[in-house]
Amino acid sequence: MQDKELYQQILGLVSPWTVASVELDHQAQEIRVQVEHPRGAKFRCSECDCECPIHDHADQRRWRHLDSCQFKTVLIAAPPRVKCPTHGVKNAILPWAEKGSRFTIFFERFAIDLLQATQTIKGAQGILRTSWEETWHILEKAVARGRARKTQEVMPRIGIDEKAFRKGQSYITMIYDIDKSTVQAISDGNSIDSGNQCFSQLSEDQIEGVQAIAMDMSSAFVTSAKANIPLAEEKIVHDRFHIMKMAGEAVDKVRRGEHRRLSSEGDNRLSGSRYLWLSGQEHLTDAQRLRFDEIYSRELETGKAWAYKEMLRDLWHHEDAASATIFFKDWYKRVIHTKLTPLKKVAKSIQERLTNVVSYCTHGITNAVAEGINSKIMAIKRRVGGYRNRENFKTAIFFYCGGLDLYPR
Repeated sequence: MQDKELYQQILGLVSPWTVASVELDHQAQEIRVQVEHPRGAKFRCSECDCECPIHDHADQRRWRHLDSCQFKTVLIAAPPRVKCPTHGVKNAILPWAEKGSRFTIFFERFAIDLLQATQTIKGAQGILRTSWEETWHILEKAVARGRARKTQEVMPRIGIDEKAFRKGQSYITMIYDIDKSTVQAISDGNSIDSGNQCFSQLSEDQIEGVQAIAMDMSSAFVTSAKANIPLAEEKIVHDRFHIMKMAGEAVDKVRRGEHRRLSSEGDNRLSGSRYLWLSGQEHLTDAQRLRFDEIYSRELETGKAWAYKEMLRDLWHHEDAASATIFFKDWYKRVIHTKLTPLKKVAKSIQERLTNVVSYCTHGITNAVAEGINSKIMAIKRRVGGYRNRENFKTAIFFYCGGLDLYPR
């Protein structure tokens, strides 16, 4: 098989396009493939896909293709322009590249796979031998392409959560599909307006189709959900992991206060025990469990707070909201009559939103998907040293977590 025939097959060219020449440049480490078409050929208009006669040709251009034997492969052609009866003179559709792209479709597909695998621009560009700007442009185009193709499928179970963009009070708000573990909408900030902006990115059918929405106990997200989701009061589920985190933090506050008091008396038994009270018993080593049992047996305030925290876990094991409500009321009475102030604050917070806490028994959803997505986003941020540009950060989230159809066709 001759070089021209080989690259005709490699490039997937079909009539009227043919390979005119193949040139190897050792110094530039580049293979240049010149393609052309016969006179009188017709091409499709890029606006309406109508087959039209050639009007003229644009200047000769280059498109980067997949490497051949470690040599960069470049496709070279003078793109024809057609005279469309409807749209006038327009660029013709090229079979090897999307409109405006400097890369072939095959190269862009490979670059997208590589970006997904490396999860960094620098990692991908080193293998692709492209600049940072070129590699980012491929990612950015892929997201634009995927979002343009995205269908407004109904999402019965969704979640809303905030994510720190940078250190300090700089956040973005995300709505995600719980069943598909994908980010569906992003807005700046973590206020009521931020939630409203996220919900505005969903279609009317999607809004109507929401059956349950998971969130933490943020009043901003509650207000926004009630303003946008029909019958939201019956659909909101406050995340159990968020509530248990609040309870764990309350136990730690009790521990810190008690440790200060005991330390002033020369008693350091609680020193270095923070992990014991925050971790599940199943995660403790034998030595840690022995120490925990020894401290717990002294009937300290910390041990009592821990016991109430562990008792609270049973709230989510009830079969229905009614029995969960009865359980909580009993737990609340016990806690509210103690001197464990941090835990009492948690009990009052739960009581204020109890309907949307026990709704877990009806809908069975949590923000676990959000935590998984947040972990993935944090890993990506660490690999690139953080995103300084907020829009780039949001684009990266859609690329890696949006579940989009990213490939050119």
